[in-house]
Amino acid sequence: MPAETKEEWYADGLSFTCTQCGNCCTGPPGFVWYDEEESKKIADHAGITEDELRTRFSFKFNSHWSLGETKTQYGYDCIFLTRDESGHGTCSIYPVRPHQCRTWPFWPENLKNTRRWKDAATDCPGMAAGVEGKGKFYPIEQIRIIRDNTPEI
Repeated sequence: MPAETKEEWYADGLSFTCTQCGNCCTGPPGFVWYDEEESKKIADHAGITEDELRTRFSFKFNSHWSLGETKTQYGYDCIFLTRDESGHGTCSIYPVRPHQCRTWPFWPENLKNTRRWKDAATDCPGMAAGVEGKGKFYPIEQIRIIRDNTPEI
């Protein structure tokens, strides 16, 4: 049964506002996929060439490119996550971050059920605010569009 024909638990919409805390940019090892269009934007924003992006800041896996990671005391930080002296992380390419990052937290695995959403919200202040009814409101139609256009993670 297609998702649109059954009542999603978030049928009344959800609230979320990115606080740029960097918490979604660290954790267990993973992948942050980007495509050719994003490659140019990221390289331009970072002041590097696309070749440098691929050779110094990325790796290829199954013919797809992913941003690299750095092992830190917090986990595996995205290569473009910068931390201040207190450890607060900020995305240094936020305006041009990959589509995968732009679709957070409306990933299919977070939308599976309320438990999954609330579990993800424990590390995401922007989602936690949404659970409290604060933040930008996303109607179900917009959530479906974002969810259905999320790269497979």
